[in-house]
Amino acid sequence: MPELPEVETVRRSLLPHVLERRISGLRLGDFPGVLGSDSIDQVAARITGRRIAGLDRRAKYLLFGLDDDSTVMIHLRMTGQLGVVPRDNPRLRFEHLAIELDDGNDLRFADQRKFGRVLHLLPADVEALDRRMGPEPLSATFSAQLLAAALARRPGKLKSVLLDQSLVAGLGNIYVDEALYRSRLHPERSARSLTSDEVRRLHRAIRAVLRDSLDHRGTTFSSFQDANGEAGGYGAALAVYGRGGSGACQRCGRPLAKIIVGGRGTHFCPRCQRHG
Repeated sequence: MPELPEVETVRRSLLPHVLERRISGLRLGDFPGVLGSDSIDQVAARITGRRIAGLDRRAKYLLFGLDDDSTVMIHLRMTGQLGVVPRDNPRLRFEHLAIELDDGNDLRFADQRKFGRVLHLLPADVEALDRRMGPEPLSATFSAQLLAAALARRPGKLKSVLLDQSLVAGLGNIYVDEALYRSRLHPERSARSLTSDEVRRLHRAIRAVLRDSLDHRGTTFSSFQDANGEAGGYGAALAVYGRGGSGACQRCGRPLAKIIVGGRGTHFCPRCQRHG
């Protein structure tokens, strides 16, 4: 599933193509559920003629702000992809929705697994979404003190707690594993057992790994690509994710391990990330 660096990479690649464009129409593919509970006619009536005044990201959501203060929210989920192409281009594989723009291009949404959504939200809906999310980990408000206070209230395993979007917004399986490796913390540690020094290490690691991935435009394993069809380049820099059971630790040379934590495959170094 695309995480913060991937969704932010898509946002940045979309900006020059969609900002200040007006929506001239919608075309639906063979999956009406992409619009949630709304019909194509309902959404088209509300957004046709509206100008895209801004494009932001909150956690793993893309927020296209329209000039009437409503928002088109796109959640890529596992395999969602966005691209801007000329209107007469053939349909994309697994294309479910085309948002027609006033310059003759389409913003196309394709999704093999059909988990992604394109929803039209009113301001109150966006505010409710924002309240459900924790702080953005690259924002100035995300401090080590805030992280420590949040972890102290959580009795669960550290890996599972960090995946909770109400604690920190935008983290997922890849970057939690990478941050825990950088901070030398075992994924099954109790979240509230961390010392002040350990929390500071974790805070620095979260921010560092996200910045590094953004510099490489995210991680691509199979389907992720930006709006220009380009894959992310961070996969080669991953220290542990996807390497448990087959790779060696870059620090100590011991074999990396893979376990299941909270139903998620988890990769770590048993020597550098001791449980005690």
